Amino acid sequence: MATFTTGQDFKTYDQKIGPSVSFKMVTIPAGKFQIGSKSILADHDETPLREIELSPFWLSEHEVTFEEWDLYFNDMSLPQSKTIDGVTRATPQYIDLTWGMGRDGKHPDNSMSQQATMMYCKWLYTKTGFFYRLPTEAEWEYACKAGDNAVAPGLEVLKTSGYFKDNADGKFHHVKEKKPNTWGLYDMLGNLSEWTIDQYEPNYYSTIKNNDPITTPGPKYPRTARGGSFLDPATQLRCSNRIPSDPTWNQRDPQIPKSRWWLTDGMFVGFRVVRPVKQPSREEIEKFYDLYLK
Repeated sequence: MATFTTGQDFKTYDQKIGPSVSFKMVTIPAGKFQIGSKSILADHDETPLREIELSPFWLSEHEVTFEEWDLYFNDMSLPQSKTIDGVTRATPQYIDLTWGMGRDGKHPDNSMSQQATMMYCKWLYTKTGFFYRLPTEAEWEYACKAGDNAVAPGLEVLKTSGYFKDNADGKFHHVKEKKPNTWGLYDMLGNLSEWTIDQYEPNYYSTIKNNDPITTPGPKYPRTARGGSFLDPATQLRCSNRIPSDPTWNQRDPQIPKSRWWLTDGMFVGFRVVRPVKQPSREEIEKFYDLYLK
């Protein structure tokens, strides 16, 4: 089992970003846990099991919704461009990237590139003063396991906690319809796969460093998503399952060059955000965003 520590001022809070729009940031305590698994179901390397120690952080309790995303997407004070520079709004979607599955406020935002999610994080920083980013793979897996190192939940448990191929009716669903995990996080497995900040490294579990590991961005592909989606069989919904992004996620994009914002074939991917307890300096934050948005 994992071991955890907490601080007195470290509390779950609601982050308000509009007159009637807010999202909950859940406390994830500092601690040690076993990263990886010995799953025989793995398509990619999930070994060896190693003990990793992480600092405390906040993680949004559910995937970013259209209600939240649209405050950024419709922020008329921001320029809208095919390039990513400063704080820029995403370009309009050229087709219905929800494929008729629904786009009301409680549906999870989907089909965006990893860079688009990072621009949303930068916009949150300018709105709130708090440093938001995507979770690292280690943070995501730690939060998903929530103190339980089981390889995968049983099928009956999974049916109550996530949407996958057998129970999703071929579409993503509103957030928070299923039961949360032990730490109060919804849809960590299923509904949408979720971007992490990390470059996909095949031998990640062998080379990962202790104490808040994060990989340096490299080529656009592959980056790592986690959690599995409404399209995946139950066997793919595991906390240690690593999903490398692929150019086919955007193969039908008619633009030349292809969009840096949207994925024409990535209707299964979304994201949630992290806020580290120890906030970097303003200079460090700007340098960080520049690195991941270049």
